[in-house]
Order: sequence, then structure tokens, then C-alpha cells
Amino acid sequence: MAGALTCSVGYDAGMPLHILKLCVGADSIRDLEDWIADTLALWRRLGRPEEQLHTTRMVPKRMDEIIGSGSLYWVIKGQVSCRQTIVDIRPFTDVDGIGRCHLVLEPLVVPVEPRPCRPFQGWRYLADADKPRDIAASGGDLAAMPEEMRRHLAELGLL
Repeated sequence: MAGALTCSVGYDAGMPLHILKLCVGADSIRDLEDWIADTLALWRRLGRPEEQLHTTRMVPKRMDEIIGSGSLYWVIKGQVSCRQTIVDIRPFTDVDGIGRCHLVLEPLVVPVEPRPCRPFQGWRYLADADKPRDIAASGGDLAAMPEEMRRHLAELGLL
């Protein structure tokens, strides 16, 4: 994939640090938003705190550089497509004694300029200098363009 994001990090102290992760099971940003809405509605019905948690096996060692200023960038169908602000990171041990963590996310999904990304397992750090821009910040008609059209134009190298 020409111009694909390699998911490597060069880090500049003082800059926010982000996480990049595949959004398994989602075919679009809308799928992710629907899943978030359904999960929050379930928590509401069960009387649980309404917060979005994403569970991951590995605990980021650089939590302090991420919490509050970093985002989780979601790769959907081979492209970095959107992000969510990381509010907190909560390490825990599951019932099988395996260390895991909850990434506590702002439920607002922010579309970003689509960028190809090769498949990988787990998650990767993403330096602030390497992150794609929010679509709203890019100006022009990109924000009004349907996601599928943005995806195809990015695949053709036109975005």
C-alpha cells in the first residue's frame, strides 16, 4: 500500500502521545458510533456508570503521556478513520489472573483524514506529529463528503 502509515513512533517530549488500534468488527465510523450508543444504553439500563471502556491486554507504559491529551485512533477497513479522546487508563487483573487495562474513552467519535495503515496486532503508540488531522480542521468539503467516498479517494491517493 503506497503511503501506508507504518505505525512507528518518534516521540517529542511535551507533545501528546496517542494509541493506534484496529477497530475489529466495524465496517464504518457509523458502526463504531452505533456500538458505543448501544453499549451506553445497556449500562444505563443496568444502572452502571455511563462510560465507554475498551479493554486491551497490554497496559501502556507511557500512560502519563496519553491520559487527558492523547486519543485512540481507530483503523477501520485498513485506514485510520477516526479518533476518541482517552480520558483514563485503568490497569486491572482479570478473573484468569491476566493483566489487562481499560481505556476509558470520550464517547464522541471524531472523523480524521483517512490514511492507509497496514494490519498489526494489539495497539501501537502514535506520535502527535504522525497523527492524521481531524476532518473538521482540514477545511473544504471533506467533512460533508460521505465516509465511503473519503475512503475510496484515500485508497486512490487523492486525499
